Amino acid sequence: MYKKYLIISSKQDKAGTNIALALAQYKIPNVDFYEISTEIIDIWGIDKNKVNSYDFVIFASKHQSEKGGKTLSVHAPGNFKKAELGGETGKLCKTSAVFEKQLFQNLFKQAKEDDLKDYSVTLECTHHGPLIEKPCLFIEIGATPVEWRDKRAAFIVAKAIKNTIETFKENPYNEIAIGIGGPHYCPNFNKIQLESNIAISHIIPQYIMPLTEENIIEAIDKTQEEVDFVLLDWKGIGPAEQRNIILEILSKNYISYKKLNEIK
Repeated sequence: MYKKYLIISSKQDKAGTNIALALAQYKIPNVDFYEISTEIIDIWGIDKNKVNSYDFVIFASKHQSEKGGKTLSVHAPGNFKKAELGGETGKLCKTSAVFEKQLFQNLFKQAKEDDLKDYSVTLECTHHGPLIEKPCLFIEIGATPVEWRDKRAAFIVAKAIKNTIETFKENPYNEIAIGIGGPHYCPNFNKIQLESNIAISHIIPQYIMPLTEENIIEAIDKTQEEVDFVLLDWKGIGPAEQRNIILEILSKNYISYKKLNEIK
């Protein structure tokens, strides 16, 4: 499905630079590197023609949080509401649920094998820019300058990327879903992505609700695979009013859904 990969990092981002440098040591034949001089979320710093010559783009980046914490995270880019950190309001990047699942599983496995005990491995909901035309994902090290400079963490991320690219295969047995509900970090969707047959692409968090029909349709349309159903973190959606809005949108558009407690 994907033959040519591009790894994008920024000169302004120590974590992304370290990941790219670690990955470059493996000399994977179908992987190229592109270091930009602007912040990684700024589309005006990216050569669109260059990016469009690749099949899949991986943004290697830092994750920043005022709360701190050591994290390795994966997420799709895009903005369901106002675009405050790059991208465009209401628009998402294309992504692959199957690639995201395999990358997340490999990241979790690599961190465990290399005994990176003090880091948590997590999905994040879809957020921030840039907005590009090619399918893509962010993989990040967080959440303070201490972690961004951690070369051991960077090598673990690099190995996860390498393993995913080298072993990636389309899985016809995966059920494909988008996620709705829960916090920015996605503990319930993490379990699904790691342990079930379901592959999740875009995740819509509780904090951007109430949702619009356009939000849900955009998340489905920007998933490379055909989406089988919407996966609802029912308790993480919020009050009954918000749940009813979502159910009405899904019913109107003949979109199937499942609740998390229905997944074995």
